[in-house]
Amino acid sequence: MPSPAAPGRYDGGSPARGGPGSRNPRRRAGRGRRYVRTAAVLSSLALLGGAGTYVWADTRLNQQVDLGALGARVPAGEGTNYLVVGSDSREGLSEQDRKDLNTGSAEGRRTDSVILLHTGANGATMLSLPRDSWVTLPRYVDPGTGRSYRAAPDKLNAAFSLGGPDLLVRTVERNTGVHVDHYAEIGFAGFVGVVDAVGGVNLCLDKAVRDEDSGADLPAGCQTLDGAEALAFVRQRKQEAQGDLGRTRNQQRFLAALARKAATPSTLADPTKSFPTVNAGLDTLIVDEGTELPDLLQLFEAMRKATGGGGRQLNVPVADPDLRTSKGSAVKWDDRRARPLFNALRQDRPPG
Repeated sequence: MPSPAAPGRYDGGSPARGGPGSRNPRRRAGRGRRYVRTAAVLSSLALLGGAGTYVWADTRLNQQVDLGALGARVPAGEGTNYLVVGSDSREGLSEQDRKDLNTGSAEGRRTDSVILLHTGANGATMLSLPRDSWVTLPRYVDPGTGRSYRAAPDKLNAAFSLGGPDLLVRTVERNTGVHVDHYAEIGFAGFVGVVDAVGGVNLCLDKAVRDEDSGADLPAGCQTLDGAEALAFVRQRKQEAQGDLGRTRNQQRFLAALARKAATPSTLADPTKSFPTVNAGLDTLIVDEGTELPDLLQLFEAMRKATGGGGRQLNVPVADPDLRTSKGSAVKWDDRRARPLFNALRQDRPPG
C-alpha cells in the first residue's frame, strides 16, 4: 500500500454527495415554508422582518459536509460537540485582498485552527487541538485520485489537506473518542468579515507583535483590531516561544474577545444585530448537512459561555511540544492526562 502523499492535495472541490448547489430542494422548500408559517403569526412588523432575514440567511448556508456518509464512527455521547475549523482558504479574496492580508496565493484549504466545542448539562468547554498534533490518520481514499491509504501517523492538519473535512472529522474522532455532531469551517475572508462586522475586537497585548509572514505589526497595549489585523494576529507563531502551542493560545484568547463582542445575549436575541454578523461569514462558511441557523446561534452562545466565565477554555495536554518526526516537528499529546479529558467530554462531565 503506498504511503500518503504530501499534504496540500485537497482543494475543496465537489464532495461525494454534492456541494451547495445540490441540496435537496424539497427539504429546503419544506423548511422555508415552516419558517414562513411561523413568521406569519408574528404580530410585530419588526419581528416579521427579522423572521424574513432568518429564512434568507438559513437558505444561504453552505451545507457541504455529509457526516452521515462517513461510515464507521465512534458512538454519540452526551451533550453536543461542534468541530470548529479555521481554514486558510483564500476563497472570496481578490488578488489585492491576498496582498493586503499577507495570505499568499496558495490554492486549496489547510487548517489554521481546530477546536472541539462541547456544550451540555455542565456548561460549555472549548478544547483546542494544535494543528501540528501527532495523531493517527485512519484509512482513507484520496478524493482526487481514488487511491487507498492505510492508517498511519501524521500531523492533524495533514488530515484536512489529504482528505478534507471528512478525514479531519474521522481523525479527530479516532484520536479523541469524541463523536462530532456538527462541523463548522470559516475561511480567511469570512473571518475578516465577521471581525469588521462587529466593529473590531478589543485586545490588550503585553508586548508588541511583529511577524513578517502573517503581516502582524501591532504595538503593545490595549487596542481595537480590525479584520486584517486580527487575521494577522491569530496566524502568527514565529514570535511565540512555543510555536504552534503559542498560536493556539492566541487564537483562544482572541476568540474569547470576539465572542464577548459578537455573541452577547442582546445580540443573539436581536436578529437585526446577530444576522449581519452571521452574514459576514456566510460566503466562506462551510457546515455539515445537519447544521441550520439555530445550530450556529447555539454554537455562538456556547462559545460565549466557554470564553466568558460560564465555561472552560482548555488546550489538549501536551507531553512534547517539539517531537521530531518524519514529517518535521510535531506536538505529542500527553495521553495519560488527555484520556480523562476526552472521557469527560464524551460523558458530559466537567473536566477534572
